[in-house]
Order: sequence, then C-alpha cells, then structure tokens
Amino acid sequence: MHAFFPMMDENRFAILADATLTHLFETIDSAAGDELEVDLDEGILTIELENGSHYVINKHAPNRQIWMSSPVSGTRHFGYDDTAGGWVDARTVTDGEAVILKAVLGSELGAALGRELDLGVPTLGVA
Repeated sequence: MHAFFPMMDENRFAILADATLTHLFETIDSAAGDELEVDLDEGILTIELENGSHYVINKHAPNRQIWMSSPVSGTRHFGYDDTAGGWVDARTVTDGEAVILKAVLGSELGAALGRELDLGVPTLGVA
C-alpha cells in the first residue's frame, strides 16, 4: 500500500470500489453508450473506443486500489483519499498535484468523443 493512503478495511474498500465502478459504468453508458462500448462485469469496467482501443478499470483488493489501463496515459493506480473525496493516482500525491480518477478518465474520454464528459460524483454510501 502506498504510504499516503492508509489501509482501509476490506469491506469499506469493496463498497467504495463497487460504487465507483458502477457509477462510472452508468454515467459513461448513459452519456456516450452510442459512441462507446461500455461493460461492467465482475468488478471489471471495460470501455472500447470507436478506434478499437480499450480502457480497463478494475478493483485491486490486495492494495485497496482501483487500477486503470488507458490507451492514452498508460497504467495508473488509484488509492482512495478521504480528503480529496475520491480515488487519487498514487504517483501524483508526492508531486502535490492529486490526479483524481474521474477527472483523468473524463478528460481522456471527452477528448476521444470530441466533447466534454462530466463523470460527476458517485454516491458511495460509506461514512
């Protein structure tokens, strides 16, 4: 686990990660389902662009992270940050510029679609 993200218990991680993946799936499918192939199956969110490139976003329970493989920015590992209220790229914490999962994914998909894509904030249901 990254030193900047305290280890959360397994149940809280599962709730947060599942809520986030479900929210991303529903939001992207609703906003761009005609332009992108979006699927969520057993905790793995896949997004296929019209050019055939893929995003794969999944839970990584041992590290309590969400991992994203992007055709644009490569592989990123996101830990949940209560202060930021979202999943933050572990590489960016030390730079003082936290990169949030929904922001980077929204920006990249928006660029691919040629329009803004707001991924909003998921309802996480965890205190």
